[in-house]
Amino acid sequence: MRAHPDSPRSSGDRWAGQVYRMLLDQHGTRKWWPAESRFEVMVGAILTQNTAWTNVEKAIANLKAADMLGVNAIVQAEQEVLAGLIRSSGYFNVKARRLRNFCEWYAGQGGYGKLRYWPTARLRQALLGVHGVGHETADDILLYAFNRPVFVIDAYTRRVFGRLGHIGGDEPYDEIRAAFEQQLTSRPRVFAEYHALIVQHGKHVCQSRPRCEACTLNAGCRFYNSNRHSQ
Repeated sequence: MRAHPDSPRSSGDRWAGQVYRMLLDQHGTRKWWPAESRFEVMVGAILTQNTAWTNVEKAIANLKAADMLGVNAIVQAEQEVLAGLIRSSGYFNVKARRLRNFCEWYAGQGGYGKLRYWPTARLRQALLGVHGVGHETADDILLYAFNRPVFVIDAYTRRVFGRLGHIGGDEPYDEIRAAFEQQLTSRPRVFAEYHALIVQHGKHVCQSRPRCEACTLNAGCRFYNSNRHSQ
């Protein structure tokens, strides 16, 4: 297994660091999140709720083409117009309202120029207070737009690490997040890369119907070994 300059260090080289290196070997670096600006990251984090990223890309392209990928443009847009531009992302009427709510809050706080100085805990709590911004969305924004060392937990994380046996999978969001953050060196670049690797693995290997034969983690996977021994 090759060494990597961004490999996370953990006390006693615990499971989080081990799994990271194995996923990196299997999938290579992902360099996620794809965006041309911090604000585009924030918009994408809101639009990606309950939909595939390809649908978000279409919505963002529509906003750009209409010259509406901006805080003021979104706040001032008519609901029908904004919803129409992001239709591909699904739940477009709800997401249009959430996007406007976020932009109104963001502008009211002085934008990135002011918010970048807020401590992470305060910024996270404020984001969670914006209607339509949940834990995963808030942490996406913190990690990828504000470069804060916050580990993002999603459905793929619960599935992959639940099957491995490192978590139950149904714990509260912040409990799982804390488990990763306590094990890993707090480096945003590593957290971002790790999250992207988990998404890649969950989409293409550890699917709802897992492709265990293609998984680099199967030797230490409770799910795989339990099924293999029961056959």
